Amino acid sequence: MASADQAAQNSKGPGGGTPQGTAQIGVTGLAVMGRNLARNLARNGYATAVHNRTAARTRALVEEFGDEGTFVPSETAADFVASLERPRRIIVMVKAGEPTDAVIEEFAPLLEPGDIIVDAGNAHFADTRRREKDLRKRGIHFVGSGVSGGEEGALHGPSIMPGGSAESYQALAPMLEAISAKAEDGSPCVAHIGPDGAGHFVKMVHNGIEYADMQLIAEAYDLLRHALDLPPAKIAEVFRGWNQGRLDSYLIEITAQVLAHTDADTGRPFVDVVLDQAEQKGTGRWTVQTALDLGAPVSGIAEAVFARSVSGHADLREAARELPGPTPTLLDSAAYDRFADDVEQALYASKIVAYAQGFHQIAAGSAEYGWNVDQGRVAAIWRAGCIIRAAFLDRIRSAFDARPDLPTLLIDEHFGEALRGAQSAWRRVVSTAAELGIPTPGFSAALAYYDSLRAERLPAALIQGQRDFFGAHTYRRTDRPGSFHTLWATPDRPEVTPS
Repeated sequence: MASADQAAQNSKGPGGGTPQGTAQIGVTGLAVMGRNLARNLARNGYATAVHNRTAARTRALVEEFGDEGTFVPSETAADFVASLERPRRIIVMVKAGEPTDAVIEEFAPLLEPGDIIVDAGNAHFADTRRREKDLRKRGIHFVGSGVSGGEEGALHGPSIMPGGSAESYQALAPMLEAISAKAEDGSPCVAHIGPDGAGHFVKMVHNGIEYADMQLIAEAYDLLRHALDLPPAKIAEVFRGWNQGRLDSYLIEITAQVLAHTDADTGRPFVDVVLDQAEQKGTGRWTVQTALDLGAPVSGIAEAVFARSVSGHADLREAARELPGPTPTLLDSAAYDRFADDVEQALYASKIVAYAQGFHQIAAGSAEYGWNVDQGRVAAIWRAGCIIRAAFLDRIRSAFDARPDLPTLLIDEHFGEALRGAQSAWRRVVSTAAELGIPTPGFSAALAYYDSLRAERLPAALIQGQRDFFGAHTYRRTDRPGSFHTLWATPDRPEVTPS
């Protein structure tokens, strides 16, 4: 903790005022994430201006952590801006939506052309596009940056996904690279994603993949718990073993820790005293809504979002509790090793599908908005710092580096071979879950997506026929070009070509 003298020195410039133009970067909004980002910057040698609507929070930061680096605190927006060297770099860490707009409107009139505002919160990418366009007219650079890793990542090194102009990234890159997480090869987990809302779009999809990954892990736990009657502590051992192999990831690692934890008050497994209603902050829902707008099929991610919704409808679940289902049974003890192995295979295969769907949505968004997102680079900066960091992201990076136009990860040689090896086990797990009445919406949706892509023909032909019958929506034929309509109400049902 900084001494009172140190805090006073940090808070005053010559003559007792805010030091003019001495800070290299500033952070406004000093809740946990903003405070930790400011500390990260200061620890890395950058003089960091700090400001919060409630001045007491600014003072508390300097008093508690002032010995970690150089902080330049201000109580007013004008003093905060004046304390920054040019071009001014301001990181905004406030609640998404109207609060972010309010902060931008407060600071923008105090800035000059060439200055940079960075929104490092979880903003909707459409809002970021709007803000970037508006501020560009005023000569101010606006950077929408995804930041993943939670409060610990913000302090020790997050994965950072900035969008905006190339010029603004050049001005920010040294600082962002310094504070970002570092992959095993030492490369910083930050890259310029693309123009305007590209950074927040990629962060949104990252969170959608996170939803899917967590749901799949939860389903694997549920299967081991209810098909094999394994206690949480034993399942924790299984997950620790999986984390030593191809499923090596942050989420698998923390799952083992959560399952091994015992509640101090009751002595019961921690997971058994937690209410089974998963909450969400909205980014997963945005992912699905945006995918629908783009026509990008992210069924596995969607099922993960809906699974959280189902869990939260306690009254609905209570009303349906007596619905008939199969008689509860356990698998034979001799099947333990095989079933646990099958679940690992199903989890890995479904995880590949979740990432494939997410990267396909990134490609669709990039094409729609002209961002030219480098998917291999995205995989590279997710290798450390972020919540979905996993060993197999190196494989994903290699797949896109080798073939930037890869339409889906599922046809990459490495992942294709893994799916071939997992297919039989994957199907056994889904069918066993159905037979035992254990819900596996994530596993099932992933397998259905896989089968849909590999099918030579889909029943969509029948759907298009139905649409033409009741709505004259027309259809296309397999044997000649053009659009056609059948006159279904006419006895001989002739086919016509609409004008």
